Amino acid sequence: MLDLNAVDVEEIATALADQTDYEHRWLIDPRTGEIAFWTSDTGIDGENPVEIDELDLVLIDPLPPYVWYQDMVDFADGISDRAAGDALHRVLQGKGAFRRFKNDLYQRQPDLISSWHAFRDARARVRAVQWLVDEGLIDEDAAREFERAHPDPELP
Repeated sequence: MLDLNAVDVEEIATALADQTDYEHRWLIDPRTGEIAFWTSDTGIDGENPVEIDELDLVLIDPLPPYVWYQDMVDFADGISDRAAGDALHRVLQGKGAFRRFKNDLYQRQPDLISSWHAFRDARARVRAVQWLVDEGLIDEDAAREFERAHPDPELP
C-alpha cells in the first residue's frame, strides 16, 4: 500500500479529468506512487517509444464526462444567487455544455470563478483518492480521513 501523503493527488485528479485522446496516457507506479506521462511517440521518458502494456505501471483511465458534468450541475444548484444558478443551468442543456458553462462563468459571472475552481478541485481530489482505493493502492481508512479533511467548500 502507498502512503497517501507520498502521492500527488492533484496530478491524479488531472489525469482522471483528461479527456483529450489516447495518444497520451497517465500512469502511476504502484510501488512508489510516482506519476508518469506516456505518449505513443516518446514513451514515458520523452525519447524512447514503448508500448503501454509493456510498462509495469497502473493506467489512470479518465472518468466519464458525466461525472464532471454533475459537478457543474451541483455547483449551479449550490450557489445562493438563484438568477446565476438558473443561468448556469440553462447553459448546461444539450451538447457543448462544458464550453458554454465555462464561457458563461468567465464572461457573465466572473465573481463565481474562484468558487467554481475551489469546488471543482475539491471534488476532483476526493475522486482521485477514491480511485486510489479502487485500485488497491491505498487503504480505505486513509481515504475516509482525507475525505473528512477535504469537504466540498462553502458556496457563495
